[in-house]
Amino acid sequence: MTLDAFGGLRADLFQNAFAYRPLTRMDTETGPARYLPPKVRTYLGLFPHAVVTLLAVIVFAIGFGVTSGHVGVPALFISCTPAAIVLLTLVRPILAFWASLLAAPFVGYFTGWDGWPWSRNAFAAHLVVLAVVAARTRPRVAAWMWTVTAAATLFMETFLGYGLGSDSLPFLFFAALALLAVSVVQIRRDAKRQVTAEQTVTAVERSKRTVLEERTTIARELHDVVAHHMSVVAIQAEAAPYRVENPPPELEKAFATIRENAVAALSELRRILGVVRAEDYEAPDAPQPTLADLDDLVANVREAGLDVTRTVTGARRELPQGVELSAYRIVQEALSNVLRHAPGATAAVEVSYVLGGLGLRIVNGPARGLTKPSPGAGHGITGMRERVAMLGGEMTAGEAADGGYEIAVYVPVARVEQAEQPEQSVPSEQPGKSVRPEKHEKQEKQEKPVQLGKPEQRPEPGTEPGPESGPARAGETREESRP
Repeated sequence: MTLDAFGGLRADLFQNAFAYRPLTRMDTETGPARYLPPKVRTYLGLFPHAVVTLLAVIVFAIGFGVTSGHVGVPALFISCTPAAIVLLTLVRPILAFWASLLAAPFVGYFTGWDGWPWSRNAFAAHLVVLAVVAARTRPRVAAWMWTVTAAATLFMETFLGYGLGSDSLPFLFFAALALLAVSVVQIRRDAKRQVTAEQTVTAVERSKRTVLEERTTIARELHDVVAHHMSVVAIQAEAAPYRVENPPPELEKAFATIRENAVAALSELRRILGVVRAEDYEAPDAPQPTLADLDDLVANVREAGLDVTRTVTGARRELPQGVELSAYRIVQEALSNVLRHAPGATAAVEVSYVLGGLGLRIVNGPARGLTKPSPGAGHGITGMRERVAMLGGEMTAGEAADGGYEIAVYVPVARVEQAEQPEQSVPSEQPGKSVRPEKHEKQEKQEKPVQLGKPEQRPEPGTEPGPESGPARAGETREESRP
């Protein structure tokens, strides 16, 4: 233990004692100083340097008073040496400590043994040096400096100033108070920095975990959407050969391969879902919501006490299920945030069917009631951004001009995907809508089989095309014979 103690002393006060360690500028980007103008902050960063310089001037004034205004080499030494040592703490703090300790007996000698070994200016200079060096290092260095100073004081008083008056006890008492105060402030500052760093790391980890959880939720929800499309592909591929009279073997083999790949893809999807599914996750019995369910969502939110309006612009059309599901979830999360963070505010939901995509805008006014702090705030916005990024869209979120909050989302929809839907909204009971897989039998009764090797029968001029001979609508696949 003794060897460890002396090892700490050597590391703190002897190794790199002459190292150049300039005093850093004060941080003006945090705390009350950040509200000051930039030019003022630039000069305010030199505040610690100004304080040390002022203390050096005070030490010089004390030394000048000790010499009673005399001019000469001893007077200059008494007045300037302690002040210069104080200034040395700005660039070489450990060297300044040793220089102050070694200069004390010489200054005391030239002042006529007044208060040996600490004359008035050496007394003040060493206190300043101890405080500045302790503030620039760590509490263990402060303890070592006080111990070395006490040992040097005892040695000088016992062997070099026997029988003379001494200020050693008052000096060691005030030195201990100064070092204790500086160490307490430094320990508190270091603890605050450590807590801030841990909170930052925790916030980053929490954000990463939220993103992963949200991506897992999105994967679960989109599994049903993708599985539905793959099921349709498998069913269509299995039924397609029966819609052609005497299909060639190559065609039957191609459709069989398509169905096998679709079934294999469904198996892989189920396996992936098993990986991302939580242990307590239960698959929902109801189908995934779409934009058609926004009326029910708005009604539920109104019952919860939120005054919300909904506006739809543009020609309504059916969008890909993934887009509609994500749009519904974004609106749902945005309205939930209004209920939690803006009690008493009004909200408006705007859904815009624009050319090439879908636009969403959810805006609320300022809160009218008491807002309680909510742990984990901001995670809903993270989930929204993940959904929008998955769809290749854009999202902006921020405070509105009236003090509320606004979320704007644009989700692009590829023209190929839009072409799969009718240009105008057609009710499901109207004829002409694309036939779903479960209606194959009715469709086969209404349509005539297309003969391979024969040209397609076209209507005579001036006659209305019937459902069998009309041009294929968007979303339908029409098989044509080739010569």
